[in-house]
Amino acid sequence: MTKTALTLVIIGALNWLLVGLFEWDLVTALLGGDVHRESSGLSRIVYTLVGLSGLYCIGLLFRDDIRSRA
Repeated sequence: MTKTALTLVIIGALNWLLVGLFEWDLVTALLGGDVHRESSGLSRIVYTLVGLSGLYCIGLLFRDDIRSRA
């Protein structure tokens, strides 16, 4: 359960990274809708920071303490 939740958080964070850097929404592209969003500068910074945090969390998937709880 922990690994599943962490995987979904990482996918969401990476999507926000794409929105923050390129104003492009991968989830919307896959599921349908307007993929190009107009965002304020501050919201793009927040999206980018969350996305970078998601990149960091990828390493957590492979830590022993996370694996033992899953």
